[in-house]
Amino acid sequence: MTESCRPATGHGAPATRWTAVLAAAACGVAVAMNVGKVPVSLPRLREEFGLSLVQAGWVSSTLTTLAVLSALGVGLLVARLGAMRMVLGGLLVSAIGSIGALLATGFAGLVASRISEGAGFLVVAVAGPALISAASQPADRRFCLGIWSSYMPAGAGLAMALAPLVLPSTGWRGLWIVSSLALLAAAAWAWRERQAYRPTDASGHVAPPLRQTLAVLRSPLPWLLALAFGLWALQHFALIIWLPTFLDEQRHMPAGTVALLTGLMLVVNVPGNLIGGALVQRGLPRGRLIALAHAATGLCGWWMMSEALPDGLRYALCVLLSFSGGLIPAAVMSSSAVLARSPAQISALQGLIMQGSQLGQFVGTPLIATVVAHTGHWASARWVTAGAAALGIGLGLMAWRLERRIRP
Repeated sequence: MTESCRPATGHGAPATRWTAVLAAAACGVAVAMNVGKVPVSLPRLREEFGLSLVQAGWVSSTLTTLAVLSALGVGLLVARLGAMRMVLGGLLVSAIGSIGALLATGFAGLVASRISEGAGFLVVAVAGPALISAASQPADRRFCLGIWSSYMPAGAGLAMALAPLVLPSTGWRGLWIVSSLALLAAAAWAWRERQAYRPTDASGHVAPPLRQTLAVLRSPLPWLLALAFGLWALQHFALIIWLPTFLDEQRHMPAGTVALLTGLMLVVNVPGNLIGGALVQRGLPRGRLIALAHAATGLCGWWMMSEALPDGLRYALCVLLSFSGGLIPAAVMSSSAVLARSPAQISALQGLIMQGSQLGQFVGTPLIATVVAHTGHWASARWVTAGAAALGIGLGLMAWRLERRIRP
């Protein structure tokens, strides 16, 4: 298969526009702040709006629900309309939703604002890799997509890190204002770099027929990679749920400390993403990388919930789990540089990958809750994460086997 949707590398190939790559990555970071700002703000939202636990759950999970239901469809829409206009539109829609929350007077208003934020998040998450691909030359593309894969932990971790500074003085509204400004700033930066993204503009060419766009999904490899990503998302989301609960309810730490430690755990995922992108760029088979990373996360997840270990070691295992798991998004998202034959196929692949990752969160949350509720203690959740890791190892090995049939 072809290595990318651009012509083969040569002396005449355009140089990678690194400022444009970083601008596209900043768009992802900005929308991911809308994911990280809610968990740390839920207690204040519940107090102000009188939300029940179920209502708070809907406010928190709206983004995931939208992605599970429509990520692949959004990928096909991006392929028809062009990634640049979709990213800009997604950023603006998300900013409108974030600003709209400031005017909300109850549960319905909050959910409406989260739907708007979620729609913008989904569009940017699916369309962003096409901008990365357009701004990078083939030799750098897999590493650049590895940079993109860090947008979620970077954005969510940034929002959590800002929470102890913003929430005490301005409340949850201050965090929403900060995220709105970040979205608008990212849109302005992407617009300034728009010339580097011209190959993604659907207005300049006839979009390929739907069957050509979907042809890339006939191979089992993209599905294996998407499912492997979803199994990692399940483990990571279990960690995101468990750590602040453990620190708050069992160790009675202040809210600021809980947010800081949780944010640090998320941010350490970013160097894992970058290292994963560099390893794939150097030719390490992504299936092997996925299998090894799942093995590491499975072991860390098993022992971090063991009450026999001291708290410092358990937190170190949390950090190590997040770091080693960061290899998986880089390996999966960079696959579009190998599998796609056109920008339209890149969007379709990213929609499938997004749907797989969000499905892991969507299924994992009630599954973990059911297991913990049945046994009465959090340590039982490690059976869920260990099972997910074992399946991830198997999928990684299967993907590695299929990769050998693909010739650059």
